[in-house]
Amino acid sequence: MYELVKRVVRLRVEGAEHVPADGPLLLASNHLSITDSTFLPMAVARHVTFMAKAEYFTGRGPFGRFVSWFMSRDGQVAVDRDDKRAAVASLDTCLDVLNRGNAFAIYPEGTRSPDGRLYRGRTGVAWLALKSGAPVVPVAMFGTDRVLPPGSVIPRPARVRVVFGKPVQLAAIATDPENARERRIATEAIMAAIGKISGQEYVPKYARA
Repeated sequence: MYELVKRVVRLRVEGAEHVPADGPLLLASNHLSITDSTFLPMAVARHVTFMAKAEYFTGRGPFGRFVSWFMSRDGQVAVDRDDKRAAVASLDTCLDVLNRGNAFAIYPEGTRSPDGRLYRGRTGVAWLALKSGAPVVPVAMFGTDRVLPPGSVIPRPARVRVVFGKPVQLAAIATDPENARERRIATEAIMAAIGKISGQEYVPKYARA
């Protein structure tokens, strides 16, 4: 199934040399479409666990059902964004993935971009990075919003490109995951790295779901 989907979208991967072959890894990506969670792991030569909003596990339409199947099959972490306590607790599950030496991917914006721009990141990504010590590799997704535009249930043919950037160096600017100021500084550094490779206009406010 993976190979068929990769051929249909003519998946192109750049910067794969920046992705460690083993050990803990935190992939921090922009978020354009529900299909990001399908194509990003296809671009990595190792298993990737995601934190994904609960709605992704109950998708509609052909591609929505495929994403739902993919999420459930690969043991992804569901998060209810409407329940703050549950969302915070889910970070511990994500941290456990990293502490076991595995790869974990997160969308710092917290939701899909409503207009293709890059929005302010939420500090959970920094907490995970500083708490685990895992290298943070920025990721830029291109074309996924054309495969399945917001509101659509039928996928369309479109080229998809995944670009991995150099790991973000956080040690010199932040070390304490419990310090809110340091989490924000680290998050801004991560978002800047994503924006550098995605070329998206940055919006200094949170995106609305």
